[in-house]
Amino acid sequence: MNAGLWSRVNRTAAWLLILFLVLPALVAIPVSLTPRRFLSMPRGEYSLRHFEALFASPAWMSSFAQSAIIAVSAALLATVLGTLCAIGLWRIASRAAEAVRALLLIPLVVPPIISAFAFYRLFVPMGLIDTYAGIILAHAVLGTPLVLIAVSASLAGFDPKLEQASRSLGASNWTTMRRVILPSIRPGVLAGAIFAFITSWDEIVITLFITRFSVFTLPRRMWNGVRENTDPTTAAAAVVLLAITAVVFIGWMILQRRATRALSQTGD
Repeated sequence: MNAGLWSRVNRTAAWLLILFLVLPALVAIPVSLTPRRFLSMPRGEYSLRHFEALFASPAWMSSFAQSAIIAVSAALLATVLGTLCAIGLWRIASRAAEAVRALLLIPLVVPPIISAFAFYRLFVPMGLIDTYAGIILAHAVLGTPLVLIAVSASLAGFDPKLEQASRSLGASNWTTMRRVILPSIRPGVLAGAIFAFITSWDEIVITLFITRFSVFTLPRRMWNGVRENTDPTTAAAAVVLLAITAVVFIGWMILQRRATRALSQTGD
């Protein structure tokens, strides 16, 4: 099999896998347009009544706002922690650093239900159950490994001689990080921040464990909507959730391309 044919096979397999993962989620789009009062596929008639009910509902709008605040806050905290950890481990570059890196990646491999139980047992004596601080900390812990991976990938292509040149010219550690390292790894930092945001925006398992009445994120309200009744407004909320996630991801891809283009032009 020649290289061209192998490349086409890989490309086709990748698109089939993407369609397999994405198409089931797109079922929410026609369901959200049903004119009926229960979850069903529309049959010749379409209606936007459920989107109108969604945006006219104070409860749903409150959940949108809470999810946005929590996701942005968790993403910022995870970005700071993950970036600092990645730079620190990159500078150490030893077996101990690799052990620490593996430890920091544990939240990615531990089942969400176990993480949820661990957060619940930890937060109860600390008084963080059903608080914004508790849910932001939990989501930041989930997002930090993603930032660590993205930033570490950017640091793998960073030339250490740039840091050495900055230090030899009298720049402090903070100045070197702010003016040399961070601009060079900006695409990785941005990618990690977006992945941390999406992780927090869609998270449901841990949220169900550590929230009760005060914090009601959008995924939790959708869960209650499906469990307690069959209101198609839940499908409309799912469509909006998918749209926001897609916009954030496409925005990241655009910024990534611009950054890559700018770096290539700088190199030329």
